[in-house]
Amino acid sequence: MPKPNWLKITLPKGPNYNKIKAIVKKYNLHTVCEQARCPNIGECWTNKTATFMVLGDTCTRNCKFCAVKTGNPKGTVDKEEPKRIAYAVKDLALNYVVVTSVTRDDLSDGGASIFAETIKQIKKVNPNTKVEVLIPDFAGSAQALEMVLQAEPDVLAHNLETVARLTPLVRDKRANYQISLRVLQLSKLLDPNIKTKSGFMVGLGETDEEVKETLFDLKTVGVEIVTIGQYLKPHPSKLPVTDYISPQKFEEFRQYGEALGFRKVLAGPLVRSSYSAYHLEP
Repeated sequence: MPKPNWLKITLPKGPNYNKIKAIVKKYNLHTVCEQARCPNIGECWTNKTATFMVLGDTCTRNCKFCAVKTGNPKGTVDKEEPKRIAYAVKDLALNYVVVTSVTRDDLSDGGASIFAETIKQIKKVNPNTKVEVLIPDFAGSAQALEMVLQAEPDVLAHNLETVARLTPLVRDKRANYQISLRVLQLSKLLDPNIKTKSGFMVGLGETDEEVKETLFDLKTVGVEIVTIGQYLKPHPSKLPVTDYISPQKFEEFRQYGEALGFRKVLAGPLVRSSYSAYHLEP
């Protein structure tokens, strides 16, 4: 299916892009910008914004929409990674940083302790920097979630990725729509002061009504910030794009979400989970 003219991607270039690339290499870090082949890498890196990916580059799950490498990391954890990220944030003088990870079902806490330590190290080295974490579901573990929240991130994000009906097709079989909703709901119950955020893709065969139902579900569990973006096939082995959603339709979704009472809804063809995250800061 040919891409419409509204899906124009900025090619990576410029001094800030080169600086971030150099610092990521210097500290031996991973970014979801590169691993997931994000279409906004040029724009975001030019604006000195990056999403760091902790816990390595190998995911234990195999979602049908994602380009991140999958496999068995066999319990490997780099305990110095949080410190290196903290100093990378300092070198880049970031006021707002997003930290995410691959899913690590091979770890007893799902990697929650590394998330917590990364938050602590960033805030220790950069006391004025706000931290958003985009977490996996930790297999629904309340204990793991609480460990992350106790480190006091400014925003706790977890993505539904798609509508309920398509979840078994789009996400790994170990993922679950209701578990993801419970993670978001529990986060708000455990610490009402930490903003919650979620995102999902369109263009996978969902209906307008299912998009609205998903927004309603997120509002019901207390989510405050939502991102909606166009699914783009990242690799020949991944799911095909069913539809390219028009900017006008994205605007309808945005208006519907804001009418439900969300703090912010960011919707557009190239919107991703962490896109313009600094503009949505609490």
